[in-house]
Amino acid sequence: MTLSRICVLSLFFLITSSINAVSASSEDYSDPQALVDESSVVFQRFKEDPNMTWFRDNVQNAKAIFIVPQMLKAGFIIGGSGGSGALLSKDMKTGDWSYPAFYTMGSVSFGLQAGGEASEIILMIMTEKGMDSMLTTSFKLGADATVAAGPVGTGVKAATTDILAFARSKGAFAGISIEGAVISPRNKWNESYYGQPTTPADIVIRHMVTNPQADKLRALVTEQGKQTTTKVTY
Repeated sequence: MTLSRICVLSLFFLITSSINAVSASSEDYSDPQALVDESSVVFQRFKEDPNMTWFRDNVQNAKAIFIVPQMLKAGFIIGGSGGSGALLSKDMKTGDWSYPAFYTMGSVSFGLQAGGEASEIILMIMTEKGMDSMLTTSFKLGADATVAAGPVGTGVKAATTDILAFARSKGAFAGISIEGAVISPRNKWNESYYGQPTTPADIVIRHMVTNPQADKLRALVTEQGKQTTTKVTY
């Protein structure tokens, strides 16, 4: 076997491994209820984190939030990342938050990198364009909707963007970038959780389905939104 062929096969193996890592990470929870329960835990951690003051004070200003309890990233030369998340939207009339719709979030990136990382991520959907993107069959962050890192601490302004990303992470990577990540609905999970065929819009906009097992998560987000009065500056 020639050296060039060995290199090609090695590159193919690395690409395949990274893609498999993304696929595996999107199955990081065995069922949607486990994801809902962990989303409650993660949201509580963000509320208690002293670096997440801006996040806490501006939950009420978001049109929706997307909670990814575990975004996995692992790779060598070629990196893959992925996870499952729950989307809740705000009812602008009542201030209450919807039942969750389920999604996958993943990407594959190239570069000199080594190590592994697990991050907790919450996206704040700030604009109608961002919300419309979340309700499509699939979209890419940074291409179909603008995304930026959310402000950390207090006394800062947010740049004009569709989606703000907040992350808490530990691992070999210095940080996490979700630019280029693809978000798609988990239709089978949405159907199984609500016992009927349903779309994300049916869940978070039209409020056509309910599941009381998600009431704890909804209450946490609703309570935080009603506790704060800070207005975001664009």
